[in-house]
Formats: sequence, structure tokens, C-alpha cells
Amino acid sequence: MSSMITAAQWVPRGFAAQFPQIYKLDESEFERIAELAKLQLNDAEDDLKEAQDDDDEEAEEGDEGKDEDMGDKEEEDKKTAKPATKYAYFDDDDLKEYDLEHYDDDDEDDAPTANGSMGMFGNVKSLAYYESNKDDPYITLQDEEDDEEREDLQVLATDNLILSAKVEDELAHLEVYVYEDESDNLYVHHDIMLPAIPLCVEWLDIPVNASGNVPKDARGNFVAVGTMDPDIEVWDLDTIDCMYPNAILGQGANPSSGEKKKKKKSKKAKANDEYHVDAVLSLAANRKHRNLLASASADKTIKLWDLNTAKCAKSYSYHTDKVCSLAWHTAEPTVLLSGSYDRTIVAADMRAPDAKAPRWGVESDVENIRWDPHDQNYFYVSTENGIIHYHDVRNAPATPEATKAVWTLQAHDESVSSFDINSVIPGFMATGSTDKTVKLWNIQPTGPSLVVSRNLDVGKVFATSFAPDPEVAFRLAVAGSSGSMHVWDTSTNPGVRSAFGQRVPAPKEGAAEDRLVGVNDDESSSSEDEGDENNQDEGDSMDED
Repeated sequence: MSSMITAAQWVPRGFAAQFPQIYKLDESEFERIAELAKLQLNDAEDDLKEAQDDDDEEAEEGDEGKDEDMGDKEEEDKKTAKPATKYAYFDDDDLKEYDLEHYDDDDEDDAPTANGSMGMFGNVKSLAYYESNKDDPYITLQDEEDDEEREDLQVLATDNLILSAKVEDELAHLEVYVYEDESDNLYVHHDIMLPAIPLCVEWLDIPVNASGNVPKDARGNFVAVGTMDPDIEVWDLDTIDCMYPNAILGQGANPSSGEKKKKKKSKKAKANDEYHVDAVLSLAANRKHRNLLASASADKTIKLWDLNTAKCAKSYSYHTDKVCSLAWHTAEPTVLLSGSYDRTIVAADMRAPDAKAPRWGVESDVENIRWDPHDQNYFYVSTENGIIHYHDVRNAPATPEATKAVWTLQAHDESVSSFDINSVIPGFMATGSTDKTVKLWNIQPTGPSLVVSRNLDVGKVFATSFAPDPEVAFRLAVAGSSGSMHVWDTSTNPGVRSAFGQRVPAPKEGAAEDRLVGVNDDESSSSEDEGDENNQDEGDSMDED
């Protein structure tokens, strides 16, 4: 595996700190990190001991005969060996002056040497004086470096952040991009190391910490990350170079309690009401009840987390297979839509977990689900077979097999691995597929029609996401199996302008055609068929029910 982006999400303007803080370790944070590190170290030592015990048992019988021969050889070597020293490549006379064999020994009084100095380190106090003397006009280098670094980290109010879950050479991390729309600039601002392959990210506008005690109306800039591990990590996006997450949602949340995680070799834990026991495939923050975060897992359960306490508030089992996608209803914020590999979609009220929830069926595994932001009586479903379904939540079928969609669209020949509905421009949909193409659709009362199809050279497309702010509503972030992130200004495409020009203000004059911004901006990195501007026939390949 060389490089791959598995998920991406925009952060709205105005939430990121203008000058993010560089992480500094204080005493309380050191104690928390020490507990986490100790837990990880203990687990690693236990695993190593088990492996060594297994090896010793296998080799014990074969080594019995060799020990006697080796013992005789060691006695002979001792007679001829020279005195060992870790500084053997120096002459003894050269080393006597410094007494390096004892330089690690602690001396309570820091006693000086015979000549009254501290040997080679005798000038440390003098150096410390000049380092701390801030009145010295010649010592300005440190302040200049701090100011320059602070300026480099600045995030303007007109900038957007884009969160990117990335795997690179088996190293997992979250990249935080800054997108400067006016200057067509996209760059990695900082990154966060992750413990396992990331599968989903969800931006949070509320501060989260392990101890709770978060003010009710507090505003923050945080991210929750789901990985192949069952725990969910929550990080502060305004703090750089953090060593550990601000909070962990799951079994690994309280290392100080002495509870150890299940060993990888041990029997797989069963699904329960307290935490996930398998990979976290989807996360959904509730924008009305801001302290609630929903998570979907390969353990077939949905968990509802209270971010004020970092505890699981409720667990739900609506599906019989992996749950892969979640979406909160914005008008009815207690209703959660969930999609699963059991080929069903459920719309359940979280206040009534025992009530029978309406259920819809599709022809293959669900990939993603979205509510229609312009009419939340409807929702979209994408599937592994490349189909988009559009359903009316008010017309729930008696059984999943009796499901009848408002319309279905064969959007791609392969899986629709990602798609998004523009929240600002009505009827504007983008789909991304493992066939490596991104398609833009115009959804009208009669159904969707294709506007343009492009291969943006990101490999298999795993992330397609419209910017959330009206000023950049036409910007589409696209990423995939090549590990590269691009922002496509779709308003520079003639087909898009023709389809949606009357629904929003016209783009600025003189804009370059098909503007595409990447970290390494390479004009040759994207291609478009000449016939894309003429709607392809497949755009009309739609079954209306």
C-alpha cells in the first residue's frame, strides 16, 4: 500500500483558530499521557513475553545438547579476551580526563572536579545566563523564529479547512489542509498520527475532553476519527503536535482504571451496550443536540455518545450486518438514518429504541446515505452496484422487499463509493466511484440528468464533498486511492454554469476553465472528455417508478 485517502470533510469558515497553538506538555497532561503510554507498553510487553515463551518451548529440546559445547568455548574465550569497554576505540589515557565510564552517575551535590570545574560541561551556567538574558540586544533569533512560525500557521477567516483521512506506506494519519479560495492554494497545515487505518471523520463544533465539564454553549474545532480499531479518537484541530487525543470513546477511554484492552490473539469480544468491538465505519454529529455523536460499526451496532461525558449513552441493533453509513435528520434531530451491508436502510427515532422503525431495501450493499438538504422528506442511497436511489420517507414499505423508490439512477458501472448533495445550490449532486470518475448531476422534478463526467486522476474515488459555505458552494473536494487531494471549482465548467447559473450568482468573469486545485498543482493531472459538455446518454439511463 503506497498512499490512499479514505475519507474527507470540509470545516466551515470561522471555526478554526486564527493562530493554532503548538502543543505544550504540562504536568497534568504528562500524567495522562504517561498512563496511556504505560498501558500500551504493558500490552506490548505481554505480547512479547508470550511470543518469547512460545519460542523457548519450541527450542528447548534442541538446545540442550548445544549448551555443554558452548560452555567450554566460553571458558576458553575468557582466557584470551581483552578487557571490554564501550569506548575501546579510544586510548585509555585519552579518556581518563573525562571519566566517561561514570558520567551517568548521579551526584547530589554536582561536585566539581579536582581543578574546580565541571569538566567539559563547566560552562553550562554561563550558557544558561545568555539564553535567559532577554535584555541582550544581540539575542533575537529565537523570537524571530517564533514569530515566523506563528505567521506560517495562521488561518484566515476566509480560509476553509479540509480534513483528510490518509494511509501512506502503512502509516495512518489525519491531514488538515488549508484551502485559500482567492489564491487557488491548497496545502497541508498539519497532521495527526493515528493508531490504525482511518475509515471515517466527522467534524465537531463542541470542545471534547475525557473529564467532561464542557460549558453548554462552548464552541470548538474538533474532529472525531473512526478507524479499523473499535475506539473513536477525538482531537483538537486548533492544537498542533498533540501526542494523544483529547478523548477516546470506547473501551480504551480510561487507562487509569487498570482495565486492559482485549488482546488481539484472544477471542473476539461480543457486541455490547458500552463500546464497539470492531471497526468504526461511519460517524454523524448531531448539529441540533451538539453533545450527541452517533457511530456505526462492523460489529452491527449503532452507538450514541454523549460528548459531555465521553460515554456511550445508548446502543442500537437495527441491522443484521455491518452498519456503514449514518445521517441525522436536520428538521427532526432525533431521527437517525442508517444504512447497512444487510441491504436495508432504517429511519429510527432515537427516543423510541423499542418502536418498530421503518425500513427500506436495496438491490446490493449500501455505500452511503444522505438526507435531501432542500426537502428532508426525501433521502438518497448509493449502492455497491453503482445505483442511486431516491426515497420518500413518508412512504415506508410494509417490508424491505416491497420498497419502491421515487426514482433510481444507474450513476456508475461500479460502486458509488461516495456522493454528496450541494446544501446551497438546489438539485446539484456529485457522485464518485471506484471506476475512477466523478460525475455531476442536475436533479429536477422529472429526475436527474448528467451534466459532466471527469477523471481527476485521484484513482478510485473515495471522497466527494461540497464546500459548506455559500461563498465557495461550487467547490468540490475529491480524493481517492492515489493519495492526492483536489479541489475542483465546478463553476468554471460550461455545463455546470448552464445548468445552475440561474440558481446562484454567476461566477466571476475571467475565471479559468475547469479550475482544479491540488497540493501539487499539476495542470496535466486531470483530464476531461471533449464530449462531456454534451450530456452523455447515460445521464438519461434512469428508471422512473
